[in-house]
Amino acid sequence: MLRKFASIASVAACLAAASPALPADAPLKDYGPLDAEAARLMAVGKIPGLAYAVIEHGEVAHVSAQGWRNVEQKAPLTPDTVMYGASITKAAFGQYLLMLVDDGKLDLDTPIKAYLPKPLPDYDNYRDLAGDPRWEKITPRMLMTHTAGFPNFRWLNADEKLDIKADPGTRYIYSGEGLNLMQFVVEQGLGLQVGDEMNRRIFQPLGMTRSAMSWRPDFRPNLADGYHEDGKFEEHDERSSVKAAGSLDTTIDDLSKLVAAMVSGRGLSAKAAAERTKPSFPIVNAHQFPPTLTGGSPDNAKIGLAAGIGVVVFDGPQGHAFFKGGHNDITDNTMVCVERGRRCIVILTNSGVGQRVFPPLVKAALGETGVPWGWEYNPIRPVEAP
Repeated sequence: MLRKFASIASVAACLAAASPALPADAPLKDYGPLDAEAARLMAVGKIPGLAYAVIEHGEVAHVSAQGWRNVEQKAPLTPDTVMYGASITKAAFGQYLLMLVDDGKLDLDTPIKAYLPKPLPDYDNYRDLAGDPRWEKITPRMLMTHTAGFPNFRWLNADEKLDIKADPGTRYIYSGEGLNLMQFVVEQGLGLQVGDEMNRRIFQPLGMTRSAMSWRPDFRPNLADGYHEDGKFEEHDERSSVKAAGSLDTTIDDLSKLVAAMVSGRGLSAKAAAERTKPSFPIVNAHQFPPTLTGGSPDNAKIGLAAGIGVVVFDGPQGHAFFKGGHNDITDNTMVCVERGRRCIVILTNSGVGQRVFPPLVKAALGETGVPWGWEYNPIRPVEAP
């Protein structure tokens, strides 16, 4: 089926080859060549479905969806097809958390113990931390910047128990556990239900009518299923519980509205918006995955690679920028924003190897941004699928 799609895209690929070079750094006015380039990349990379949006001057300038949401059914991917956001959820949750900072309900640098009615190890889900007082040092900023010391997920440990692998505030270790703990603090300490609150404060005001932090039955008629690297089908997971680390279902139409708001600072005070892209903690890790305790790369310091609130920040050829990816075996997504000109591209795919097309497609849309792809992906897969 994937080969059939490649043949369908061949016409677009020819058009792309015949098109003039895309602008290096100026905003695009004619997105036809960019759509053709996306189709070409999808064909050579064997990506079943790809949706993307370009944001210029803080506004959504172009939205495109190509390929299939379900290859076997030949069901086309459309701009309002619901797709799995994966870890881009963390950036969306970061927007909500900064709203709480604006509200005065949360301080990023106050230890979480100040918000909880009882010690963290007294809760069943965190009893593994009993006897380790280091949890008392953990702050919201540490949780949102992956510096609390937790593993990505506890089930990755041999004993499947939660532990603190490095003193809080000393090392970047990518951790979904940290984001989920931040959600727990909001819900237990502030009495706010994150899924409901994100819908009320973010999704509804922005007109994100097909986005939610947990499964909605009305998503089913236009939903993207996923595909492994070998093309094997896997049905979209109906996530019944809200997880700040990665439960967002959304569409490219919807997500582009949120990213446009993020790069523009809409919905936040200037002070809170600045916290997102402030380099809160320098990242020395040579690669994001696997999250190791040793090893580093001097190249990171050259671009100011650092953790922001829910995103990663760096300084590239176009100035300060931020990005966030979202991945699993059947999903690969990314968002890249350059602060100058408030320019972004958001890409969603229903493939575990959508990353194949990210570097060239981001460059085609925004020019050279300097995204450290080698840090994000280990290794970087070639565009052309084997």
